[in-house]
Amino acid sequence: MNVAIILAGGIGSRLGFDIPKQFFKVAGKTVIEHTVDVFEKNALIDEIAVVIHGAYISEIENMVLKNNWRKVKKIFLGGKERFESSLAAINAYRQYPDYRLIFHDAVRPMVSDRIINDVIEALKFYNAVDVAIPATDTIIQVDHSHNFIQNIPNRSCLQRGQTPQAFKMSTIQKAYDIALKDPHFQSSDDCGIVAKYLPEEKIYVVRGEESNMKLTYKEDAYLLDKLFQLRSSTLETNIDLQRLKGKVLVVFGGNSGIGKAIAEKATSYGAVVHTFSRSTTGTDISNREDVKKALEVVWEHTEQIDFVVNTAAILSKEPLLSTDTKMITDIIRTNFDGMVHIAIESYPYLKKSKGQLLLYTSSSYTRGRAFYSLYSSTKAAVVNFMQAIAQEWELSEICVNVINPERTKTPMRTSNFGNEPDDTLLRAETVAEVSLKTLLSNFSGQVIDVKIK
Repeated sequence: MNVAIILAGGIGSRLGFDIPKQFFKVAGKTVIEHTVDVFEKNALIDEIAVVIHGAYISEIENMVLKNNWRKVKKIFLGGKERFESSLAAINAYRQYPDYRLIFHDAVRPMVSDRIINDVIEALKFYNAVDVAIPATDTIIQVDHSHNFIQNIPNRSCLQRGQTPQAFKMSTIQKAYDIALKDPHFQSSDDCGIVAKYLPEEKIYVVRGEESNMKLTYKEDAYLLDKLFQLRSSTLETNIDLQRLKGKVLVVFGGNSGIGKAIAEKATSYGAVVHTFSRSTTGTDISNREDVKKALEVVWEHTEQIDFVVNTAAILSKEPLLSTDTKMITDIIRTNFDGMVHIAIESYPYLKKSKGQLLLYTSSSYTRGRAFYSLYSSTKAAVVNFMQAIAQEWELSEICVNVINPERTKTPMRTSNFGNEPDDTLLRAETVAEVSLKTLLSNFSGQVIDVKIK
């Protein structure tokens, strides 16, 4: 049994906010929600326990219900010191010597599945496992009384510790039993306690990641927000597209490229698909009334709309100063205004169905590129817009996500780049499959990358 222990007992005074740092909101959720979500979705984690300050137990209970966390089985009262929070979990599971406890800081929300999986794999061979990354800065040891350098250790032997830290129950229990009998015991992290009181026990170190950062200072909050903005999610591979049967799907921009591929594939699985575009139905998404009428037509026929997909966009690859006023207006009104119109007009239908709005960005959203100034800036706006309304619409149980495909063979790309080798491009059908699986997922507020293999 692999049990994740989420340590959230701190009050986070160094962050400078009036709430504990684990309740600080970033990318639409509190930090602790992001953290628990990672362990909730990890296939190797069997159970989760949260250790929290007594004043916030009800907050965690409400989160369990709101997020429908199935693995969170226990909520423990934490102590003033970190070791007291760890000890609360150890005592609670003391009767299960074969359990494996994976301790993780609640304020490290960017921990990856790769790290968790490697930690659990290492527990097959070792009784204690830590996570760390190499020290990139020179570390100095100082004399505290005079603040002079006493020693400069060899950096090649130094690493910066992270979490999770994981142990076989019998090992961490034994270490704490010995430590608590020491009259000079000083608080340390859990691996430190094992290292000191069970020196014969080897502690294996799993490679961490720079992004697995800890929210400690106010500046960290801004960095975390940016990391969440850039982070992408990975879909489960076993999502069955047969579940599309009977679903009603509206595709704006469905006359060609990715939109057309989505419509064809969804139809082949039994979905009821309605496509709209300027060329086939005269629907211009830059005109909000056109969007409203399109959705009304679908509702009149089906009285159901489960998914709304917007693949419509304009790309004109040219320097800004060479772009005429009409093209500038068309790009902004289609790529940005059109997206907003679709979101607003789709809301009442998706609220009824508890459905999903799916939008599209581009790999250029992370950095503006020459000759793409308008396109890449509107695609950056797509991601920010999605993250905002995913949070706003959470209580309405509407999911909102963004697909981020790499270079894809579509008529729009060909018109801007000419003929390119097929093996350097994604097929529209590949992007369509990922898009449809996203619609069937429980993701919301996520960027899903589709990469060229």
